Amino acid sequence: MKKIAFLFMLCLGGVIQAQPLDSIMPVRGLAIVAPSSKSLDRFIKFMENELTANNVNTLVLRVDWKYQYKSYPKLADKDGLTTEEVKKLVAAAKRSNIELIPQINLLGHQSWASTTYALLKEYPQFDETPHVTMPEKYEWPNPDGLYCKSYCPLHPDVHKVVFDLVDEIMEVFEAKTFHAGMDEVFYIGDDKCPRCKGKDKAELFAGEVTTIRNHLAQKGRKLWIWGDRLLDGSNTGLGMWEASMNNTHRAVDMIPKDVVICDWHYERADPTAAYLAMKGLSVITCPWNKPEPAKKQVAQTIALRENGSKVLKERYLGMMHTVWSGADGFLDKYYELKEKGTSEDGQANCFKAMFSAINSQSK
Repeated sequence: MKKIAFLFMLCLGGVIQAQPLDSIMPVRGLAIVAPSSKSLDRFIKFMENELTANNVNTLVLRVDWKYQYKSYPKLADKDGLTTEEVKKLVAAAKRSNIELIPQINLLGHQSWASTTYALLKEYPQFDETPHVTMPEKYEWPNPDGLYCKSYCPLHPDVHKVVFDLVDEIMEVFEAKTFHAGMDEVFYIGDDKCPRCKGKDKAELFAGEVTTIRNHLAQKGRKLWIWGDRLLDGSNTGLGMWEASMNNTHRAVDMIPKDVVICDWHYERADPTAAYLAMKGLSVITCPWNKPEPAKKQVAQTIALRENGSKVLKERYLGMMHTVWSGADGFLDKYYELKEKGTSEDGQANCFKAMFSAINSQSK
């Protein structure tokens, strides 16, 4: 059998070589909250040692308000990163050949639990649902359908503020790509909003994506977003979290085709990347905290790239692991698992499983 396998590998007088990772999986990413000032050096060490060892080439940092903005200082967290600290991250990324992509959550995720975030706190007039008050004790589900607040995409002043922040963060990060979040948008086109009521929710969502994309394109920059609002939660059975139950899914046919979709599924390897690619969009598949689905997603992505048409295969850009805890908590668990060599579900172990599966393809 070994002899047959060897002969099979001979092709036109030469042995077929393993493909480079950039061909197998062009994007090999990690999405995580930006580190705090006190943990910056530790995080940079993680970038230079662990991310490079795992062949990570893309790092999305959720900055949001964790930067000392000069354009709108009142929106910045008091312990947010300084310009000098961000430049340390930029330099580390360059040394490690990692593309650094900043993220600010736009449209949705303007609050969490009982806390209203900086934008709506400072500019309450931007709130899509000002009649929904923040509870002292948050519970889900609730009568208001409150998960996270959204800003009104049709407010005449919101983009002046938002785009100043985006431009500033893109400059300091020296970035070519921006991640706008835009996941889990439950409040959009509210019946009590004087600007949005009665409007098509899919058109509102697509309009906001397009507005952000067009602003970035003026300086040759690209837009990434999460993909759940572009999937039909009812017909697919994916439900209201991983897909849309408020009719935004039709926006998939309305947004510019150069917007990159980060398609997240955490419980199963749902093959929605194929659907999004057939809609003309480039896709990055994203797991979270379960190793087995993540390994299946790796195999699925590789299979789609290997077996797709020349047009479709190029739209499957790769994979990005997502972390939804603080950076310090993730690093604590990562190094604990590395030291003990244990295997269990969880973000750190899923990261290890995903990149082990990816890196094994080039050996």
